[in-house]
Amino acid sequence: MIWTPGAARAARRIATAAALGGGGVTALGAATYALLLAEGVLARRLVGRPVSEDGPYADGLYGDRAGEPISMVVLGDSTSVGLGMTDPKDTPGVNLALGLAALAERPVRLTVVGRSGAISRDLDAQVDRALDAAPDLAVIFIGANDVTTQTRPATAVRHLQDAVRRLRESGAQVVVGTCPDLGTVRPIAQPLRWVTRRWSRQLAAAQTIAVIEAGGRTVSFADLLGPSFMTNPAEMFGPDRFHPSARGYLQAAYTVLPSVCAALDLWPEPSPERVEGSQYLLAAMAVEEPGTEVTATRVAGRAVGPHGRWAMLLRRRRDAVSPHT
Repeated sequence: MIWTPGAARAARRIATAAALGGGGVTALGAATYALLLAEGVLARRLVGRPVSEDGPYADGLYGDRAGEPISMVVLGDSTSVGLGMTDPKDTPGVNLALGLAALAERPVRLTVVGRSGAISRDLDAQVDRALDAAPDLAVIFIGANDVTTQTRPATAVRHLQDAVRRLRESGAQVVVGTCPDLGTVRPIAQPLRWVTRRWSRQLAAAQTIAVIEAGGRTVSFADLLGPSFMTNPAEMFGPDRFHPSARGYLQAAYTVLPSVCAALDLWPEPSPERVEGSQYLLAAMAVEEPGTEVTATRVAGRAVGPHGRWAMLLRRRRDAVSPHT
């Protein structure tokens, strides 16, 4: 795992700007932003069209056990709806619902309010719809479109934090899959690939800080478009070479499931594979290690330390549970 103090400082700047309602062009500077604008247009032309404009309808009751259903809502962008899939069982929401139902030994009522193309600003309207389902649990996949549409990081982070706070105030547990590493998308060439990698990771770190402060927990989604996608792009990417395949979406659900279960107290106590420290430092560390969870904690009875809020990074074993258990 590689991290730098500079990465932690960048995440802190974005999160602070979001809290203050500010934020410059980007954390990378105006010149890099102009480069991203120009080459981003080209990359979007190179990316093929998916088989549909939205994912298959997946709302419903999942699991064959009796009992009061757990209400789970899924918010966010194309990942949240399984864009490109035709069978609901291939979407992350259904895979999560099936895995959660098996572990909880209760049915799960799934409501998907995410929309393809959504950016963080769109979460406000999605939360309005999600609250109608009286959720026990909310899962959010967001960030990639904020990068590709050049949304100011501080603006994106502020909208995400507001969404998490509203959901937590309603009583729902919240798990956020942070912005994936877009530097692995094949149609994006250098130097844009390097720019998008750095930008997406800085955004993911800032998202982590904001979500923790709003009472949620995050899971690093670098793995969504990570090494396995680079090694097996034909298997992990869909026909448009940008969105995941059925196997890719399954891996996304597989990555988030342990944290979803932990949020509902269905997962064992953390193993020794945990690190406690400043939220800024752990946020920067998390985006370099796919599948890690970051959540708030207390050290010596205190929630805040000399360098910010205390947080805990957990390296959960993703091979311990399958969504098809």
